[in-house]
Amino acid sequence: MRGREGEQRLDAARLGAELGERATLVHFSSAFCQPCRATRRTLAEVAGMVDGVAHVEVDAEDRLELVRELGVLKTPTVLVLDAAGRIVRRAAGAPRKADVIAALGAAVSGAPPGG
Repeated sequence: MRGREGEQRLDAARLGAELGERATLVHFSSAFCQPCRATRRTLAEVAGMVDGVAHVEVDAEDRLELVRELGVLKTPTVLVLDAAGRIVRRAAGAPRKADVIAALGAAVSGAPPGG
């Protein structure tokens, strides 16, 4: 998962779901996206491992304005938000569990965005 601009933020109102107390895994998916199913399982599993972490799935087809605003070009796309809702990591395609855990660790620890 690669770092992105740390000042772009999302909040519960824009996502349509509550953010996690420590971090949030945001998953843009679509109905016929096969890798989205595996991504959903991976993110739910990782979110379940860490207290205060939420997993929010966003249907890209239903939220085209948000998709365009965030530059989501394919599904699955995963954004990792810190406690303040700042996007600290971003990945397109199905992420590996180890990469999600590492990105989540950086978000929770407050490490600056990076590669």
